[in-house]
Amino acid sequence: MIVGLPMEAVGEAGATGRENVMPEEVKQTNSDQDAGEDHPNEYRVVYVLGGPGSGKSTQCSKISSEFGFSHLSAGDLLQKEVESGSEEGKMIRDLKKEGKLVPSEIVIKLLQQAMHRSESKKFLIDGFPRNKENLAAAENIMKIKPDAVLFFDCSEQESMRRLLSRNQGRADDNAETIQNRLKVYSELTVPVIDYYNSKGKVRKIDAERPIEEVYKSVKEVLSGIEGKGQ
Repeated sequence: MIVGLPMEAVGEAGATGRENVMPEEVKQTNSDQDAGEDHPNEYRVVYVLGGPGSGKSTQCSKISSEFGFSHLSAGDLLQKEVESGSEEGKMIRDLKKEGKLVPSEIVIKLLQQAMHRSESKKFLIDGFPRNKENLAAAENIMKIKPDAVLFFDCSEQESMRRLLSRNQGRADDNAETIQNRLKVYSELTVPVIDYYNSKGKVRKIDAERPIEEVYKSVKEVLSGIEGKGQ
Protein backbone atom coordinates (compact mmCIF):
# COMPACT_ATOMS: atom_id res chain seq x y z
CA MET A 1 0.00 0.00 0.00
CA ILE A 2 1.01 3.62 -0.25
CA VAL A 3 2.72 5.08 2.74
CA GLY A 4 2.16 8.58 4.09
CA LEU A 5 2.52 11.38 1.58
CA PRO A 6 3.87 14.78 2.65
CA MET A 7 1.01 17.26 2.96
CA GLU A 8 1.54 20.68 1.45
CA ALA A 9 0.06 23.51 3.46
CA VAL A 10 -3.63 24.16 2.87
CA GLY A 11 -5.80 26.80 4.46
CA GLU A 12 -8.21 26.13 7.28
CA ALA A 13 -11.07 26.96 4.92
CA GLY A 14 -10.12 24.03 2.70
CA ALA A 15 -7.76 23.24 -0.16
CA THR A 16 -9.48 25.78 -2.38
CA GLY A 17 -9.75 28.48 0.26
CA ARG A 18 -13.48 27.90 0.58
CA GLU A 19 -15.52 26.26 3.27
CA ASN A 20 -15.36 22.47 3.08
CA VAL A 21 -18.39 20.89 1.48
CA MET A 22 -19.66 17.39 2.14
CA PRO A 23 -21.54 16.25 -0.99
CA GLU A 24 -24.97 14.91 -0.08
CA GLU A 25 -24.65 12.11 -2.61
CA VAL A 26 -21.49 10.85 -0.92
CA LYS A 27 -23.18 10.68 2.47
CA GLN A 28 -25.53 8.09 1.03
CA THR A 29 -24.38 4.51 0.48
CA ASN A 30 -25.34 2.09 -2.21
CA SER A 31 -25.21 -1.27 -0.48
CA ASP A 32 -26.80 -3.06 -3.42
CA GLN A 33 -23.92 -2.19 -5.73
CA ASP A 34 -20.47 -3.66 -5.71
CA ALA A 35 -17.30 -3.13 -7.62
CA GLY A 36 -17.22 -6.59 -9.17
CA GLU A 37 -13.80 -7.44 -10.57
CA ASP A 38 -13.20 -4.14 -12.34
CA HIS A 39 -11.45 -2.41 -9.45
CA PRO A 40 -9.78 -4.81 -7.06
CA ASN A 41 -8.44 -3.50 -3.78
CA GLU A 42 -4.84 -3.70 -4.94
CA TYR A 43 -5.32 -0.87 -7.43
CA ARG A 44 -3.52 2.35 -6.56
CA VAL A 45 -5.26 5.52 -7.66
CA VAL A 46 -4.16 9.14 -7.58
CA TYR A 47 -6.68 11.71 -8.80
CA VAL A 48 -5.50 14.86 -10.57
CA LEU A 49 -7.84 17.83 -10.35
CA GLY A 50 -7.64 21.50 -11.26
CA GLY A 51 -9.35 24.04 -13.45
CA PRO A 52 -9.16 24.28 -17.24
CA GLY A 53 -5.68 25.40 -18.26
CA SER A 54 -4.03 24.46 -14.97
CA GLY A 55 -1.53 22.20 -16.74
CA LYS A 56 -2.80 18.83 -15.48
CA SER A 57 -2.12 16.92 -18.69
CA THR A 58 1.44 18.22 -19.01
CA GLN A 59 2.26 17.19 -15.45
CA CYS A 60 0.51 13.83 -15.78
CA SER A 61 2.68 12.93 -18.75
CA LYS A 62 5.81 13.56 -16.68
CA ILE A 63 4.43 11.76 -13.63
CA SER A 64 3.42 8.62 -15.52
CA SER A 65 6.83 8.42 -17.18
CA GLU A 66 8.84 8.71 -13.95
CA PHE A 67 6.57 7.08 -11.37
CA GLY A 68 5.13 4.22 -13.41
CA PHE A 69 1.47 5.21 -13.32
CA SER A 70 -0.91 4.49 -16.16
CA HIS A 71 -2.29 7.91 -17.08
CA LEU A 72 -6.02 7.95 -17.74
CA SER A 73 -7.35 11.31 -18.87
CA ALA A 74 -11.12 11.58 -18.66
CA GLY A 75 -10.95 14.37 -21.24
CA ASP A 76 -8.89 12.31 -23.68
CA LEU A 77 -11.18 9.31 -23.31
CA LEU A 78 -14.20 11.51 -24.01
CA GLN A 79 -12.48 13.10 -27.02
CA LYS A 80 -11.70 9.68 -28.48
CA GLU A 81 -15.35 8.77 -28.12
CA VAL A 82 -16.28 11.98 -29.96
CA GLU A 83 -13.87 11.08 -32.75
CA SER A 84 -15.37 7.60 -33.02
CA GLY A 85 -18.57 9.12 -34.36
CA SER A 86 -20.79 7.14 -31.99
CA GLU A 87 -24.10 8.47 -30.72
CA GLU A 88 -22.55 8.96 -27.30
CA GLY A 89 -19.67 10.75 -28.98
CA LYS A 90 -22.06 13.19 -30.66
CA MET A 91 -23.72 13.90 -27.33
CA ILE A 92 -20.33 14.45 -25.68
CA ARG A 93 -19.34 16.84 -28.49
CA ASP A 94 -22.47 18.92 -28.00
CA LEU A 95 -22.02 19.08 -24.23
CA LYS A 96 -18.38 20.17 -24.60
CA LYS A 97 -19.39 22.96 -26.99
CA GLU A 98 -21.66 24.28 -24.27
CA GLY A 99 -19.02 23.89 -21.56
CA LYS A 100 -21.15 21.33 -19.72
CA LEU A 101 -20.11 18.11 -17.98
CA VAL A 102 -20.73 14.65 -19.40
CA PRO A 103 -23.02 12.26 -17.45
CA SER A 104 -21.19 10.10 -14.90
CA GLU A 105 -22.28 6.78 -16.39
CA ILE A 106 -20.50 7.56 -19.66
CA VAL A 107 -17.27 8.68 -17.98
CA ILE A 108 -17.27 5.64 -15.68
CA LYS A 109 -17.82 3.25 -18.55
CA LEU A 110 -14.88 4.70 -20.47
CA LEU A 111 -12.64 4.63 -17.39
CA GLN A 112 -13.56 1.03 -16.59
CA GLN A 113 -12.81 -0.03 -20.16
CA ALA A 114 -9.43 1.73 -20.06
CA MET A 115 -8.51 0.17 -16.71
CA HIS A 116 -9.48 -3.25 -18.01
CA ARG A 117 -7.20 -2.82 -21.02
CA SER A 118 -4.25 -1.66 -18.94
CA GLU A 119 -1.69 -4.07 -17.53
CA SER A 120 -0.91 -1.59 -14.76
CA LYS A 121 -2.42 -1.50 -11.29
CA LYS A 122 -1.32 2.08 -10.64
CA PHE A 123 -3.57 4.73 -12.14
CA LEU A 124 -3.22 8.47 -12.43
CA ILE A 125 -6.78 9.61 -13.21
CA ASP A 126 -6.84 13.09 -14.68
CA GLY A 127 -9.99 15.23 -14.61
CA PHE A 128 -12.20 12.90 -12.59
CA PRO A 129 -14.29 13.11 -10.44
CA ARG A 130 -15.49 16.49 -11.68
CA ASN A 131 -18.73 16.79 -9.71
CA LYS A 132 -20.61 15.25 -6.78
CA GLU A 133 -22.34 12.74 -9.05
CA ASN A 134 -18.93 11.54 -10.33
CA LEU A 135 -17.69 11.37 -6.75
CA ALA A 136 -20.64 9.31 -5.54
CA ALA A 137 -20.26 6.93 -8.48
CA ALA A 138 -16.51 6.56 -7.90
CA GLU A 139 -17.00 5.73 -4.22
CA ASN A 140 -20.19 3.68 -4.38
CA ILE A 141 -19.95 1.93 -7.76
CA MET A 142 -16.28 1.83 -8.74
CA LYS A 143 -15.24 1.56 -5.06
CA ILE A 144 -12.27 3.84 -5.63
CA LYS A 145 -10.61 5.34 -2.58
CA PRO A 146 -7.75 7.47 -3.91
CA ASP A 147 -4.43 7.42 -2.14
CA ALA A 148 -4.04 11.13 -2.89
CA VAL A 149 -5.60 13.96 -4.86
CA LEU A 150 -3.19 16.28 -6.66
CA PHE A 151 -4.87 19.69 -6.85
CA PHE A 152 -3.31 22.05 -9.41
CA ASP A 153 -4.28 25.51 -8.20
CA CYS A 154 -4.45 28.18 -10.92
CA SER A 155 -6.31 31.50 -11.02
CA GLU A 156 -9.11 32.10 -13.49
CA GLN A 157 -7.13 34.92 -15.09
CA GLU A 158 -4.12 32.70 -15.78
CA SER A 159 -6.32 29.83 -16.93
CA MET A 160 -8.08 32.12 -19.40
CA ARG A 161 -4.77 33.47 -20.71
CA ARG A 162 -3.36 29.98 -21.24
CA LEU A 163 -6.45 28.61 -22.94
CA LEU A 164 -6.85 31.55 -25.30
CA SER A 165 -3.16 31.46 -26.26
CA ARG A 166 -3.35 27.73 -26.99
CA ASN A 167 -5.18 28.43 -30.25
CA GLN A 168 -5.68 24.78 -31.13
CA GLY A 169 -8.92 25.43 -32.95
CA ARG A 170 -10.89 23.37 -30.47
CA ALA A 171 -14.62 23.94 -30.13
CA ASP A 172 -14.15 24.55 -26.39
CA ASP A 173 -11.31 27.09 -26.72
CA ASN A 174 -13.29 30.27 -27.38
CA ALA A 175 -13.69 32.94 -24.68
CA GLU A 176 -17.39 32.33 -24.00
CA THR A 177 -17.02 28.58 -23.64
CA ILE A 178 -13.91 28.95 -21.49
CA GLN A 179 -15.86 31.22 -19.14
CA ASN A 180 -18.57 28.56 -18.94
CA ARG A 181 -15.99 25.86 -18.22
CA LEU A 182 -14.44 27.94 -15.44
CA LYS A 183 -17.87 28.57 -13.94
CA VAL A 184 -18.72 24.84 -14.07
CA TYR A 185 -15.37 24.04 -12.43
CA SER A 186 -15.96 26.54 -9.62
CA GLU A 187 -19.51 25.41 -8.94
CA LEU A 188 -19.14 21.65 -9.38
CA THR A 189 -15.50 20.53 -9.08
CA VAL A 190 -14.31 22.79 -6.27
CA PRO A 191 -16.73 21.11 -3.78
CA VAL A 192 -15.21 17.74 -4.74
CA ILE A 193 -11.72 19.05 -3.97
CA ASP A 194 -12.94 20.41 -0.65
CA TYR A 195 -14.54 17.04 0.17
CA TYR A 196 -11.26 15.20 -0.38
CA ASN A 197 -9.41 17.87 1.57
CA SER A 198 -11.67 17.10 4.54
CA LYS A 199 -10.48 13.49 4.19
CA GLY A 200 -6.81 14.54 4.27
CA LYS A 201 -6.25 13.44 0.67
CA VAL A 202 -5.52 16.75 -1.08
CA ARG A 203 -1.99 17.84 -2.02
CA LYS A 204 -2.17 21.43 -3.25
CA ILE A 205 0.25 22.48 -5.99
CA ASP A 206 0.81 26.08 -7.14
CA ALA A 207 0.26 25.57 -10.88
CA GLU A 208 1.00 29.14 -12.01
CA ARG A 209 4.76 28.62 -11.90
CA PRO A 210 6.94 27.32 -14.79
CA ILE A 211 6.40 23.68 -15.70
CA GLU A 212 9.61 22.37 -14.14
CA GLU A 213 9.01 24.22 -10.87
CA VAL A 214 5.51 22.75 -10.70
CA TYR A 215 6.87 19.29 -11.37
CA LYS A 216 9.47 19.66 -8.63
CA SER A 217 6.62 20.15 -6.15
CA VAL A 218 4.78 17.18 -7.63
CA LYS A 219 7.84 14.97 -7.20
CA GLU A 220 8.15 16.00 -3.55
CA VAL A 221 4.58 14.87 -3.00
CA LEU A 222 4.82 11.61 -4.92
CA SER A 223 8.21 10.67 -3.46
CA GLY A 224 6.33 9.27 -0.47
CA ILE A 225 4.75 6.55 -2.58
CA GLU A 226 6.12 3.12 -1.77
CA GLY A 227 7.28 0.98 -4.68
CA LYS A 228 7.83 3.79 -7.18
CA GLY A 229 7.78 2.51 -10.73
CA GLN A 230 6.33 -0.86 -9.82
